[in-house]
Amino acid sequence: MSISCRITVGAILAVLAAFSSSSSSQPVTPAGCPSSCGEVTIPYPFGLSEDCYLNPSFLITCNDTFSPPKPFLRKSNIEVANISLEGELRIYTYVGSSCKNNQSGDWTTNSTISKTQLSSFSFSTTKNRFTAVGCDTLATVTILNGDNSSSGCLSMCNNYDSVSQGSCDGFGCCQTAIPKNIRNYTISVGTYRNLTDVWVSIPCSHVFIAEEASFKFSKDNLTNMQPHESVPTVVDWAVWNETCAGASEISSSYACKADNSLCYDPQDINGYRCNCSQGYRGNPYMTNGCQDINECVDPNDNECEKICVNTPGNYTCSCPGGFHGDGRRSGEGCIRNESLVVKITVGVSAGIIVLLFFVGFLYFWMKRRNLIRLKEKYFKQNGGLLLQQQLGNGDASTSSNARIFTAEELKKATGNYNESRIVGRGGYGTVYKGISPNKTVVAIKKSKQVDPTQVQQFVNEVTILSQINHRNVVKLLGCCLETEVPLLVYEFVSNGTLFDHIHGGTKMSWETRLRIAAETAGVLSYLHSAASIPIIHRDIKSTNILLDENYVAKVSDFGASRLVPLDQAEMSTLVQGTLGYLDPEYLRTSTLTEKSDVYSFGVVLVELLTGKMVLSFDKPEEERCLAMYFLSSLKEGRLFQIVEDSNVKSDDDAQQVKEVAMLSKRCLRMRGDERPTMKEVAMKLEGIRVMAQHPWVAVELNHEETHNLLGEAFKSLDHAYTSTTNESMMDQLLPSMSGGR
Repeated sequence: MSISCRITVGAILAVLAAFSSSSSSQPVTPAGCPSSCGEVTIPYPFGLSEDCYLNPSFLITCNDTFSPPKPFLRKSNIEVANISLEGELRIYTYVGSSCKNNQSGDWTTNSTISKTQLSSFSFSTTKNRFTAVGCDTLATVTILNGDNSSSGCLSMCNNYDSVSQGSCDGFGCCQTAIPKNIRNYTISVGTYRNLTDVWVSIPCSHVFIAEEASFKFSKDNLTNMQPHESVPTVVDWAVWNETCAGASEISSSYACKADNSLCYDPQDINGYRCNCSQGYRGNPYMTNGCQDINECVDPNDNECEKICVNTPGNYTCSCPGGFHGDGRRSGEGCIRNESLVVKITVGVSAGIIVLLFFVGFLYFWMKRRNLIRLKEKYFKQNGGLLLQQQLGNGDASTSSNARIFTAEELKKATGNYNESRIVGRGGYGTVYKGISPNKTVVAIKKSKQVDPTQVQQFVNEVTILSQINHRNVVKLLGCCLETEVPLLVYEFVSNGTLFDHIHGGTKMSWETRLRIAAETAGVLSYLHSAASIPIIHRDIKSTNILLDENYVAKVSDFGASRLVPLDQAEMSTLVQGTLGYLDPEYLRTSTLTEKSDVYSFGVVLVELLTGKMVLSFDKPEEERCLAMYFLSSLKEGRLFQIVEDSNVKSDDDAQQVKEVAMLSKRCLRMRGDERPTMKEVAMKLEGIRVMAQHPWVAVELNHEETHNLLGEAFKSLDHAYTSTTNESMMDQLLPSMSGGR
């Protein structure tokens, strides 16, 4: 292939583009926007200037230093040959070449000889091939989409005469398919057998990704192909990283602007595309871009036997007076009428129309009445009356900031509860990500099935959350009571759970871990002592602590929580919680106190410190329960041997780690009355954070400024902390649990 080949392909593409443009008088770009660069038409959503393209991925730069001017993709050196509204973009990519210098014996290039980056679009898997030309050529393409996977092929030959003309079968030329969704890649070439005698006559190897239809291998390519030559390549484009279902919900950025346009999700490509509806032609990405086709102008475009009438997006056929039939050549055509037959037909048709209208009206009336009754049934079944009674305000609203959502609103918000919208599953049911009617991203909690226990948890969670106003608690936005299962709508917290980050390989710094612990402790302190009615969460664990994009903690899942009457410090309940985090005293006595939350929080602290699972039945018996293993290790002076995460084992954090470890030990006391309150825990953690940020605080504990900063509460807590006895849960539990899992 030579430069002349490229010019021929470019000229053909330009002629095709000009013919396509001339075949329609409809504009391809918004008013005031240039529609071409040189000989290439630039249809919207692509554009040459600001406000003329859909988004920066569709920017085309027109370089008028060439004659005629040439278009380039965005601000790169990738030349554009043709743009099709069907989702194909033809560009020119460079041939990478590596040649052996016969005098010095060195290669003229490094191993990586070409790099192309599309970012938002991908190379066509079906129309391109990865091709290498040369004798003793090992060519590799590396995909730079995140996993850096590679593919390639091997081309060998002894000399020029041993190669078959036009055959790219591995002798002088090799080809292979490219993987799907390639957006960025590098290509490299090297020698396979180091055949020095071959390099004398064929010193160069060439490698490129090109449109399969545009490249026909010739033996002359071995000697005539030039370095930095360019070849046509096909790129698949779409509106990047969106689906029709998600994009259509945000009208301001939805690309299918034309009234008579359709959105579709192409296979194996990230993004969506737009087409004009059947019977329309034009640019579906522009307002009023899809115009009706008049099929009646050309008899070959319609099937009418006698009369053709154009309609929006279609056409109808009819027969003149004295005839009947559908008027279509492929159907009944036009048949001359018999007068009696016509009268009978008209009468019967009128009667059927009246009957169908009456039946339809009756059907929709009954359906509407049954739907109203069903919603009333679900409202009572889902605890609506109980919720009204507990809230005491006579309606089903949860708070001044919460609202009641309709079933239709939440169905639309979740794309009819599409599997792709699921962000979490648990024993309670499923959590979906959705977009509320005011375009806010929300999390929608849907129970698995209806039973009295789950209804009670649903009502309990609404009641609890309606009384909580704290920045580190997941905010309740509303609920829906008119569906078969109860639904809760929360603010969406985007960064997963604390469990995911601790056990999923995320490297969280000690400062971040300490801040998350302090924020969670602050929430529990607020629930126990600052809420209008004290609240015991009952299920504190790392999976119920969500993190936003800034790693700010958000405590969630209040379905098992209990309100504590002001005149009671403890209550007898059915034991509820999660193994590994469950307070052993609560498990033994069924007596619930705020110290049960303290124990569970202590387990979370140990989880943050060690990075280990709370229960690990595949480990030795002494390591299966994290709380017991931690206490025994602490007692034996092996704290830093069980701290796995390098961000926690840093020497700079050692003192704070010890402080938190000792605080965890106090939280894990077997007897609840020996554990600190959450208020004390929160104060202690904030004090450790202050000392971490201001080391002079630890040295000058008697300084007046330090005294004012930490307060009397921390001072008394620190005294209590340092004078704590060595008795622990480990001392009491080991004899009784030595034979268990």
